[in-house]
Amino acid sequence: MIVKVISSAVIGVNSHPVDVEVDISFGLPQFSTVGLPDVAVRESKDRIKAAIKNSGYNFPQDRVTVNLAPADIKKEGTSFDLPIAVGILAAEGMIESRSLQDYVIIGEVSLDGRIKGVHGALSSAFQAKEMGIKGIVLPRENAAEAAMVEMIDVIAVDYLPDVVEFFGGRKIIEPTRVDISEVFNRSRNYLLDFSEIHGQNQAKRALEVAAAGEHNIIMAGAPGSGKTMLAQRLPSILPDLSLEEAVETTKIFSVAGLLPEKEAILVTRPFRAPHHTISDAGMVGGGPPPTRDR
Repeated sequence: MIVKVISSAVIGVNSHPVDVEVDISFGLPQFSTVGLPDVAVRESKDRIKAAIKNSGYNFPQDRVTVNLAPADIKKEGTSFDLPIAVGILAAEGMIESRSLQDYVIIGEVSLDGRIKGVHGALSSAFQAKEMGIKGIVLPRENAAEAAMVEMIDVIAVDYLPDVVEFFGGRKIIEPTRVDISEVFNRSRNYLLDFSEIHGQNQAKRALEVAAAGEHNIIMAGAPGSGKTMLAQRLPSILPDLSLEEAVETTKIFSVAGLLPEKEAILVTRPFRAPHHTISDAGMVGGGPPPTRDR
């Protein structure tokens, strides 16, 4: 039996739909994953097998083939664990496969069946909205971030049995909701504030003019004269982020895995201070794909 589950692959800061196709056929026990998976995706078979067994379900003793389509897009990370596990359980008849087409499913599965957070949940939520489907099923720690996308149901799950019971109609999980205005008001605080600067009147005036007119500014001076101190506090006098700007900023931090814990969205302007000797690769990130060292 072939089952299709909708998931997503993050490329850059945007998410692209991926069909997780699971086929279980007679033959010697084997688990193979095709469709240009990386090492983390290929290793998922051991996590999924243990998670299914430790959650009280039987893992099929047949040939299991998982195809991640389209096959020309590289699949990276652990977010395919949950859709693969759900696909296997659906192919075994434990989940009604037709109900799976209403949701994008992402999440990492631990050996005991717990669903762990992944990167890029906000981008995946936008993908679900663009596809016009009902919602997204994802780990609870990513729920607040995904709930910033309106007009879709964000279903937060903690364990693999929660997903099975939800799709089987035996458990009702209320969609996660977030009050966007309340989040903006609560989180709009800067640790470093422009009002903390004493003296430096000429430099402060220059920064105020640059902030008001959206101009670039160059600061030159001897070490210790206060350039970095002034620059660090400049974001606190810039205009507040709009919702669109906040979402774009949060997408970047979410994909990079740098979104602060329990933060649904970034509403303060980020500050970066690269050294003047930094290389191009160090500035934009290096490696396939480019990522900032953490």
